[in-house]
Parts: sequence; structure tokens; C-alpha cells
Amino acid sequence: MSVISMGKALIDTVKIDLKANKIAFTKEIKKATKKAHVDLERKVTKEIKQIKTEADYIKMLKVFYHYFQPLSEQIDRFITADVLADKAQRRNASSLKHDIEELGGSISSDASPQLPEITNVHQALGAMYVFEGSILGGRFVIEMLKKRSMKRGFSFFQGYGEGGGEKWNYFLTVLNQHAESDEAKQEINVAASQTFHCFSLLF
Repeated sequence: MSVISMGKALIDTVKIDLKANKIAFTKEIKKATKKAHVDLERKVTKEIKQIKTEADYIKMLKVFYHYFQPLSEQIDRFITADVLADKAQRRNASSLKHDIEELGGSISSDASPQLPEITNVHQALGAMYVFEGSILGGRFVIEMLKKRSMKRGFSFFQGYGEGGGEKWNYFLTVLNQHAESDEAKQEINVAASQTFHCFSLLF
């Protein structure tokens, strides 16, 4: 085998290892957060099914806003464009504020929700895993809301529209790049689980 062939073989091996590591951690974090994720999903689904009027919907959106707004501020301390190149184009709590106001509601500042511990980039990525991942189920939430006769105030749940899959895959790539050690993986997993759990406490 020539030196060039050996070099190509080595590069291919590295690519396979990196891909395998990405798949492995993606499965790991999904498994690590499964219980907290399912608990939250069950509570949110129950909340949606209780919506009968736009006032009910506004009430639910305010719960989302009062959690995701301070959570986003904590995440932004560590997730900059240097970490996530398209950070400025990512969805944030402002879309919740827009939906609430579109429905005729207003934002108060009297909420102080329990938040996950975020003191470094790994914990911030764990929290962001929950925030970004929620977009994947947005279209199902909208379908449920429409069955409850809601007709507007969907910008938060619409997420990135057709670009949602691409955004999610890029985020997972960055997440896996930072899961470079067992300690880093542990911090990401714990923060993600805490993010799910703290949010579920509000329902």
C-alpha cells in the first residue's frame, strides 16, 4: 500500500470514528434524558388539551415565556457565535412574546422559575438541547392547538419552518464536538435533564 493510500485509509477511519462517536452520544443523551423528557411531554400535552379559549392559550404561552426567557439569558452567556456560528439566527423567547401580544396578551415580570445550573458551555449546550429539540415537535403542537380552535400565535412552535432539520443537525454536530470527554458528556446530560425537569415543575 502506498503512503497516499495509507493516508486516505487513515482519514476514512477517523471519519468513521467521528461519525460513530456522534451517533453514540446522540443516543446517550436521548437515553439519559428520556424520563424527564417523557414527564414534561405528558404534562404539556395535558395542558394543551385543556385549552378552550385564546385566553387559555395565552396562559400556556406565558408559562413557556417565563421559563425560556431567563433560560435563554443564561445560555447566551456561554453560547456565542464562536461556539454556534448561526446563534444569532436561532429561535429565542422573543417569538413567544410576539405570539402572546398577537393574541392580545401582555408580559409581566413577576415570575421566578427554578432554572438548571448553567455555569459553563457544556451545561449551556445541555439546556440548549432541550430548547432546540422542542422545535422538532412544534408542528404536532400546532396541529393540537388547531383542533382546539386556535388560529394564530404559532410563531414559536413553527420554529425554523422547512429549515428545521438542517438547524437541528448542525446543532447536534456542535454538541458532539463539545462532548469530548466523559466529564463533558456528564455535564451536558445532567443539564439537559435538569432543563426538562425544571420546566415540568411549572405545569
